[in-house]
Amino acid sequence: MYLHEEMETLTRTEIEALQFERLLRTLRRCMKSPFYQKRFAEHHLSPSDIHSLDDLRKIPFTTKQDLRDNYPFGLAAVPMGEVVRLHSSSGTTGTPTVILHTQKDLDEWANAVARCLYMVGLRRGDVFQNSSGYGMFTGGLGFQYGAERLGMLTVPAAAGNTKRQIKFITDFGTTALHAIPSYASRLHEVMEEMGIDPMRDTKLRTLIIGAEPHSEEQRRKIEKMLGVKAYNSFGMSEMCGPGVAFECQEQNGMHIWEDYYIVEIVDPVTLAPVPEGEVGELVLTTINREAMPLLRYRTRDLTRILPGDCPCGRHHKRLDRMKGRSDDMMILKGVNIFPIQIETVLMQFEELGTEYLITLTNEEANDLMTVEVELKDFSDDYPRLQALTREITRQLKDEILLTPMVKLLPKGTLPKQEGKAVRVRDLRKTLI
Repeated sequence: MYLHEEMETLTRTEIEALQFERLLRTLRRCMKSPFYQKRFAEHHLSPSDIHSLDDLRKIPFTTKQDLRDNYPFGLAAVPMGEVVRLHSSSGTTGTPTVILHTQKDLDEWANAVARCLYMVGLRRGDVFQNSSGYGMFTGGLGFQYGAERLGMLTVPAAAGNTKRQIKFITDFGTTALHAIPSYASRLHEVMEEMGIDPMRDTKLRTLIIGAEPHSEEQRRKIEKMLGVKAYNSFGMSEMCGPGVAFECQEQNGMHIWEDYYIVEIVDPVTLAPVPEGEVGELVLTTINREAMPLLRYRTRDLTRILPGDCPCGRHHKRLDRMKGRSDDMMILKGVNIFPIQIETVLMQFEELGTEYLITLTNEEANDLMTVEVELKDFSDDYPRLQALTREITRQLKDEILLTPMVKLLPKGTLPKQEGKAVRVRDLRKTLI
């Protein structure tokens, strides 16, 4: 059964008891993996050393580099004859990472995604359109099988071809759409060009967004543009893909399914645990996977556990929206800056659209930042545009403690991407 209502209504005590039971089973399975056999031996550890969930900290972290170093099948915990699918990163900058799945792994993944979609109100009878890429990218097949498990009519539109996406939305009566935030904005832009009003001419009411960091302000702009309620989601291929954590209808943090994962938040430098409510690096341990379990996997994503209970009644912990990645941080003049900080400021201005580009350059020993952002509508009121530029610059300086150069551009000026938006261009040269 796709819903698993008994798992969603567990108390904290019941969740932690189930986690420990599944952790012990996972540790025994990891001893069949050549990588973990060696890792445990090097640290003089065995599964019998783990007596509580707190003892998880005895286990060393697993990193993306570990997956690359053991490419392709060094982390397999089952015979390869039991593996029915693999997913892989693109590997364009080096050795790709590979994730293996048994049939049970795929079934559990579909259950997790179906649980997420059910949580935001989707039901049999809805029409679900997926604008993710299929193939090695997990967003396509992950949402596809989850939506089918829920019993919805699915439209595997895949990525790109925006006018065709819109035709499918209108012709098939799409009620729910999965799209990355920047592409959702692009869809609205093309709808406007085609004379289509999404609130009048479509049945869209639910949007699933994720895969790239976005601010609450951008989410609200998208909701207003498309006339939908947009729910934030989190997934990554190392953890199967989509379905790791998802907002409920309260839209106040993403419930992470703790019957599938044990979550830790650590300081990305010291790797020590941080107090609940503080931002740090997300570390995940899989406890419901057969082919390739991962222990204490460093995701590099920065977030925090939201304290307190959710009004929806679920007791699974909630993650805040991703602030960014520890390796996406920009450092200018000794100041740590994340793109999401700049977006949060920009999206507060009604005059601005959703497309922006941050360019980093340097002159001699001086780092410079230019923020180009498109206007929502054309304007030749230069005094007003100058005043707007000054106010945006002021608010950005208050947020990031540096003064960027702000350029307001006509709508449609910046390059369009139908994949993840490119928000930062670092053109700085190393000075000798």
